[in-house]
Amino acid sequence: MNDKVVKALEQARRDRGLKDPTPPVMRLPRPTEPAPVPPPVMPSPSYRPPSYASTEPLRFVPSGIDPHLVSLLDPISARAEQYRTLRYLVEQAHRVEQVSILAVSAPTVGDGKTTTAINLAGALAQASDARVVLIDADLRRPAVHHYLGLGEVRCGLADAILDTTLTLVDVVRPCPPYNLSVLPAGAPSPSPYELLKSPRLGQLFEEARLQYDYVIVDTPPLIPLPDCRIVGKYVDGFLLVVRAHKTRTKAFDEAARILDSSKVVGVVFNGSDDASLDESYAASYGMEDAKGGAPANGWRRRFFTRRDDRGRRRTPSR
Repeated sequence: MNDKVVKALEQARRDRGLKDPTPPVMRLPRPTEPAPVPPPVMPSPSYRPPSYASTEPLRFVPSGIDPHLVSLLDPISARAEQYRTLRYLVEQAHRVEQVSILAVSAPTVGDGKTTTAINLAGALAQASDARVVLIDADLRRPAVHHYLGLGEVRCGLADAILDTTLTLVDVVRPCPPYNLSVLPAGAPSPSPYELLKSPRLGQLFEEARLQYDYVIVDTPPLIPLPDCRIVGKYVDGFLLVVRAHKTRTKAFDEAARILDSSKVVGVVFNGSDDASLDESYAASYGMEDAKGGAPANGWRRRFFTRRDDRGRRRTPSR
């Protein structure tokens, strides 16, 4: 009898379950349980920030960047190491002589001043805590944005000079993935000389001095144009670039007369090597003579030489 009662009760429970099924119980997280964390969004495999401790060239190359910018593209290469030597000289001038705004120029067109300026800025920016800005002050033939593949430039140095409401922050742009800021030349002007004569240029340079540790300025060549002489009023020092087999001694001497000798931080022999400089060439270019005499023109003795792209020694022209 008891078995029949038990079976009847079980059947009744089954019947009720078919007619009124109990919804599944949803387990809510307890107040003490942390909310579920979504998986992190991983960067694209094609992107890799520049690692200067790496033994490989940079794999992520911004579109359009010039292959000669080895300090940015291949910072651990032998060619980039030469610019790191130049960086050391500039860092010493910054520490000892408070050189913060450094102009890079050349006697004539085609000596490699723009490539040197960008590679120097890139070498300085390899220090993660360094604040570096590269300014294109060559308003006649601006090239920095082309070398860096920045594309169309809508606003730059010329615009900030004309429009005093624009601050340095408004016109400076980052250059990812590098630790480098860039101020392009800006809109073309029919009178670059008049723009550079404006006191506004000095104000912008002083803004840059306050906001950055190093301000590298790419300037027009010295001999054919007066523009660089105007820029010279606002910079702490000059780095002069000469090219082996191209820059003549006469052109160098004229550039030396144009520059304030007290502001010459150093000379870059582009595509050259110290061992290839004979005594007469060294003396005529302001280096100490073979007998250890005083240098010509009162220039400070800081020289940096760079081999050509194939690593060959180059003999400078006379």
